[in-house]
Amino acid sequence: MQIRKAEKADLENILAIYKKARAFMAANGNPNQWGNNKPAKEQIEDDIEKGKSYVCISENGVAAVFYFAVEADPTYSVIDGEWINDLPYGVVHRIASSEKGAGSFCLNWAYSQCHNVRIDTHENNLPMQNLLKKLGFSLCGTIIINDGTPRIAFQKYQTE
Repeated sequence: MQIRKAEKADLENILAIYKKARAFMAANGNPNQWGNNKPAKEQIEDDIEKGKSYVCISENGVAAVFYFAVEADPTYSVIDGEWINDLPYGVVHRIASSEKGAGSFCLNWAYSQCHNVRIDTHENNLPMQNLLKKLGFSLCGTIIINDGTPRIAFQKYQTE
């Protein structure tokens, strides 16, 4: 597997992965995180245009998609809990995969880029919570995203 920036030509594959992810989440007790239409096509196009959307490529084609940037996320400025540190960090959002192991590959790649990564997920997204814990992310608390709903926040940091 390899990671590269998403391109406009990847859009249909990305939309298909998100469609499968929404169905998977709904079937596994998490129908509300992305509902029937998130992330929106316009948001995905914007992520691609800004160079912050990445795809994981396997021998079968596009196996996963995610947003990654080393930037301060405004929704992370207030947490009911405590972040591991206040150092610059990478953020992962909108991660979805259609192939076993691709999600882990993406998260490990993101971590390799800056060794300080924050991510959040819905309280009902137990598969993602379990994956984050398995990969060494620490539960830090709860944040509130732009639509006013809570998310469980995780961080992984490597000390030198």
